[in-house]
Formats: sequence, structure tokens, C-alpha cells
Amino acid sequence: MTAQSNLSQLTEIGALELNQKLNLQQVILLDVRESSEYAGEHITGSISLPLSTFEADQVAQFGDQPLVLCCQSGMRSSKASQKLLNYGFHNISQLKGGLASWKAAGLKTNKSPNAPISLFRQVQIVAGFLVVIGTGLGAFVSPWFLLLSGFVGCGLVFAGVSNTCAMGQLLAKLPYNR
Repeated sequence: MTAQSNLSQLTEIGALELNQKLNLQQVILLDVRESSEYAGEHITGSISLPLSTFEADQVAQFGDQPLVLCCQSGMRSSKASQKLLNYGFHNISQLKGGLASWKAAGLKTNKSPNAPISLFRQVQIVAGFLVVIGTGLGAFVSPWFLLLSGFVGCGLVFAGVSNTCAMGQLLAKLPYNR
């Protein structure tokens, strides 16, 4: 079976329906966002299994119980679902619209004010810092340093177009983001 046909087996569940099923303990909710994102805010009762380290055999412990995967918007949960479908799991859904739809429905989350800043904000800080350094060095030391700013800009465009961010993946591996 091809990856595309496997993904067509994936069903989506709305936030309100998921909330009911969680309250009745009818599903297991797996949050595939990175650990720092989960630490900052997550749906009560969800289990953190970050996509960056996600392996389908980690889910075998749940047996045949219905699984619902969630992330921030639905992209990462689709990737994790694909891994599970390829591994042979069948009773899988994903939260339609991710955590954003959960909050839009007015449902509560667990928030931690002591959690590290989000990975997205870390990328913004590092990218901005590199652009400022590259521009400053380009203006005062050598115009060749402007290539650094251009490189960062190209990386941001690529991240937006491909929905993958190499800098974010690198930052996710840092100890304080685990």
C-alpha cells in the first residue's frame, strides 16, 4: 500500500468530539509537538511523543486502543500518523486543526509559565540575531558578511515554502528543549 493511500485511511476528529471521548476515556491522545512546546501548553491527559524522536514501536504499548494524534496545526500529526499507518496501526485519528482548533473551541489546556520559550520564538530570535550580526559586520568589516544575512533569509523562505525548518530542528535537539 502506498503512503498516499495509507494517509487516506486517516480520519479527523473535531475538538468537541475529542473532548467527549477523552472525558469517557475512549481514546489515547498523543501530542507529537516538541517537548518544550508540550511543556508550555498541552491538552490535559495527552501523552508527549515528539515527532523528532517518534517511532511507531513506541505506540505498541497502547495495543488496539483508539489513538488520536495532535500537534499545533495538524502537519506533524499527519506525518506521525503516516508512520503508524505504515507500521500497521489502523485505529488512528488526528485532531482536526490541532491544538489551535482545541483552543478556538474554548476548551482548556494546561499552561506552564515556567516552560522554555517556544521553538518558533527561538528560531525568530536566532534568525534575527544572525541577520543583525551579518548586516553589522557587512557594513563595518567586509561586505562578504552580508552573505550571512542572505543565507538566513533564504533559509526562512525555504522553511515557509516547505513547512520544514532546519534551524528549528537543530534548536529542538538542544538540552533545554528536550
